[in-house]
Amino acid sequence: MSEVQQRSFMAFGADKSLWKDFTRDCQNALGRVARAISQYQPLTVFCRANERDLAEEKCGSHNVTYIITELDDIWIRDSGAFIQISPATGQLSSVGFNFNGWGNKQKHSKDAKLAAFMSELYCPSTFRRSALVGEGGGIEVDGHGTAIMTESCWVNANRNPGWSRDQIEQELKEQLGLRKIIWLPGIRGKDITDGHVDFYARFVRPGVVIANLDTDKHSHDYNVTKVQLDILRQSTDADGRPLQVYCLSPPLYPRENRFTDEDDFAAGYINYIIVNGAVIAPEFGDDDADEEAYRLLSELYPTRKVVLVNIDAIAVGGGGIHCVTNELPATQFNQSHYPAYNTQGGYYQ
Repeated sequence: MSEVQQRSFMAFGADKSLWKDFTRDCQNALGRVARAISQYQPLTVFCRANERDLAEEKCGSHNVTYIITELDDIWIRDSGAFIQISPATGQLSSVGFNFNGWGNKQKHSKDAKLAAFMSELYCPSTFRRSALVGEGGGIEVDGHGTAIMTESCWVNANRNPGWSRDQIEQELKEQLGLRKIIWLPGIRGKDITDGHVDFYARFVRPGVVIANLDTDKHSHDYNVTKVQLDILRQSTDADGRPLQVYCLSPPLYPRENRFTDEDDFAAGYINYIIVNGAVIAPEFGDDDADEEAYRLLSELYPTRKVVLVNIDAIAVGGGGIHCVTNELPATQFNQSHYPAYNTQGGYYQ
């Protein structure tokens, strides 16, 4: 993925039938993420017609474009297009992975149309639809031919019945221009995504990975994250380089409120995003864990500001900042249109 981006995307689509008493809190949290992003680059917010004014009230007007469409929910990383720079042409191309609500666990008929709609608006005539069912949160790439993915969400009969891992790998390589996929086991049935990789491992840059290590012995991720860490430390990328792996652990003592009492509360620091000049990452009210996340991310991204945002009301739905955003990379042909950004220092928000 390009280090320079044209814009980010979000979906202001919290539905009361799904979010119930947390709907307004989720909208407020989406607004905090949107306002953090728009300080650094343009943002497109998709929203329903009857929530257009509310979306702007929450997300702001500075550097934000609003586009009306039908939505089921907020998870645009999964439902939206996977937009990349084509290795063959150096230009943008987009892929849709037939979003089916993480194996038909949730209504998704409107969100299933979002990938093609995004592509039509922002990279027309490039959209292609994979034969696979999957989600963007299940894909982590280094931009140089290497990906990390979990078997639990891709090699799963609720998405791709009858497909072997080898067949899935071949299709992903063809669609995404990959040369190597590092497979992690993940875990099925414990969260709605069946173990998306964006809560387990992320590329900082080619050859460098930041991984989640769960230290809570009562967590379903406690054992799997240790196994996955061993796999990553023994892996090489598509160019044969051993991976350099750093770890962050979820907070053991997040702030106590009605969100953290929920069973699906997803407190993962590596579910962050990169924007032009900044890293937008979550904070959870555990001072020691928040400060360690801030320190390590500042070390790994020394030319970017680290901005920590309270996303508790998004985490209660089982996701994070990466899950509720998507991005449009800048190609070598249009990077010069984006002014240099201030990359010094760091701060909390």
